Amino acid sequence: MNPLSPHLERDAQRRILYTEAEKIERHALGLPTCEPSPAGLIKRLPKGRTPVRKKGISAPAVLNEASEYGSAFTRGLRVDLPGGIIHLLLSGTASVGAHGETLYPGDFRAQLWRTYRNITELLRSEGATWHDIVRTTCYLRDIERDYQEFNSVRNEFFHALGLNPFPASTGIQARICRSDLLVEIEALAILYQGEPR
Repeated sequence: MNPLSPHLERDAQRRILYTEAEKIERHALGLPTCEPSPAGLIKRLPKGRTPVRKKGISAPAVLNEASEYGSAFTRGLRVDLPGGIIHLLLSGTASVGAHGETLYPGDFRAQLWRTYRNITELLRSEGATWHDIVRTTCYLRDIERDYQEFNSVRNEFFHALGLNPFPASTGIQARICRSDLLVEIEALAILYQGEPR
């Protein structure tokens, strides 16, 4: 049997009491109904189907992995599609440092610049740049208070990069995972590494 991941190991040491409704849903998913699941328990893929090639994206010099503090997501995912098409899906990225700490609490503009730096480094780790970004989704803790500053910094940065056209984008007011984070951005980049047409 596969060992539990570190954060599930902690859960296993605590006694978790699952509700009857949880037990029904866990059972339907193929999970044990009364204890944490070991890693790799469920490995079902339809017969004859191969999953797309994918790998995690990281930039540990500037941004730690979310799994280091118990979150179940990767900072980004590279998906290689047929024909040399590569999608880079960057998870919501914020002003977080190399050790998982929030940087610049209370300073919206500094947090935004650090967020852009973290995204830049995640892109660089895969040989991409902001010129490959096709879409961003921008989460602001207080959109009424901060949107003007957000747009000012974003315009300066995108103009400095020479982006034309700018990426498609949506701005949303949202509670972000930590109370001291004021902005978070997720992004999609598409690269073509096949033969030129």
